[in-house]
Amino acid sequence: MTTTQAAVVEGPGAPFTLRDVELDDPRQGEVLVRMKAAGICHTDLTVAAGLIPFPLPGVLGHEGAGVVEEVGPGVTKVRPGDHVVLTFTSCGACASCRLGHPAYCTTWIPQNLIGGKRVDGTSPISRDGAQLGGRFFGQSSFSELAIADQRSVVKVVDDLPFELLAPLGCSIQTGTGAVWNTLKPEPGSSIAVIGTGSVGLAAVMGAALMPVAEIIAVGRRQDQLELATKFGATHTVDSSQADLATALREITGGAGVDYVVEAVGNPDVLRGGIEALAPRGAVAVVGAPPYGVEVSIDVHRLLPGRRILGVCEGDSDPDRLIPLLARLIKAGRLPIEPLVKEYRFADIQSAVDDFKAGKNLKTILRFG
Repeated sequence: MTTTQAAVVEGPGAPFTLRDVELDDPRQGEVLVRMKAAGICHTDLTVAAGLIPFPLPGVLGHEGAGVVEEVGPGVTKVRPGDHVVLTFTSCGACASCRLGHPAYCTTWIPQNLIGGKRVDGTSPISRDGAQLGGRFFGQSSFSELAIADQRSVVKVVDDLPFELLAPLGCSIQTGTGAVWNTLKPEPGSSIAVIGTGSVGLAAVMGAALMPVAEIIAVGRRQDQLELATKFGATHTVDSSQADLATALREITGGAGVDYVVEAVGNPDVLRGGIEALAPRGAVAVVGAPPYGVEVSIDVHRLLPGRRILGVCEGDSDPDRLIPLLARLIKAGRLPIEPLVKEYRFADIQSAVDDFKAGKNLKTILRFG
C-alpha cells in the first residue's frame, strides 16, 4: 500500500480536510496517477452535502489530470510517464458502451456516483485499516495520488498545462458534447445556451465551432454574458430582465430557436426553453436539479416534432472526445483559459467556498 494525502469529507455537510490515507497497489485494470490538477464541480459539492448517497467518509473529485506512475495487470492503453485526463468510468460491455455511448452505461450510477467501491465491494482507499468511499467517477482525484479505473483514464498530449486539461474530464466535454453529440445542429440553424457557467460557456464555444447562424447566450451576470460574446455568442439575453421564451422568439424573428442547451437545472428555465423551441426543435437537458423535481408541459407543444433530450457527460466517448478537445485548446480554437481560477490543493476548502459563492467559473486545484 502507498500513503498519500487526500481531501476527505467525513460526513454529510462536513468540510474537505486533508488527511493521510492509504492506497492499494493498482489491481487488474487500474492505474496509479500522480495528480497535477483537479477541477471542482457542483456534483462534488452535492455529494459532500449529503444530497447524493455516496459512502462517507470518502474522497471525491472527478476532473483529474496528472501523470501515470504505475499500471496494474491488463492495462495497455497507458504507461508510466503518460499525461492523462481522468473522467467517468463505464463497464465497456453493455449495449450503450458497445455502441460508443459509455455515458449511458447500465452501470453508470453505481460505478460513478453512489457506489464508492470496486465491483468486488472493496475500495482502493483506506485509513487506519478502515475503507473510505473511493472510486468516485472511477478516480476520486482529490488526492495527491489516485487509483483510477483504466476506463476513466485518457492519454492526452504532454505539452498542455494540467489546469487546462483537468476540466476536460467533465464540464468541458459535457458542454461541447451536448452540442456536437446530442443536438448536432444543422448549418444555418439557431441555438440558445441557457446558463453561463463553465458547462454553458463550453457549449457556446462548441457551437461557435459549428456552422450555426445564431448563438444566443442566456444568463444573469453581465460579465459572463460578455465572456460568452467573446467565445462566439451572436446574441445575449439577461434572463433577470426579460421573459426567456419571449426574448428567444424575438431574436429568431418569431420562428423560435432550433436548439436549446439547458445548463442551469431550474424547471422554470427548462420550461421557458421548451416554449421557445421552433417546430422540430430540441432541448438538451444538461443541468441537474435535485431528485424529484418535475416540469409540466402542454403535450401539444411536443406534437410538432419538438424533442426533450436528457444529456449525461455530453454523450461523450472520452477516448475520442477528450484528445480532440486537448488538440483544439492547443490550436487556440477552444479558449477555456479565461474560465480557470487556480488554488493550491492545501486550500481546497477556500476554493470550495469561493466556488459556492459564485466567484469562479472553473475552480482548479493545483498539486505540488
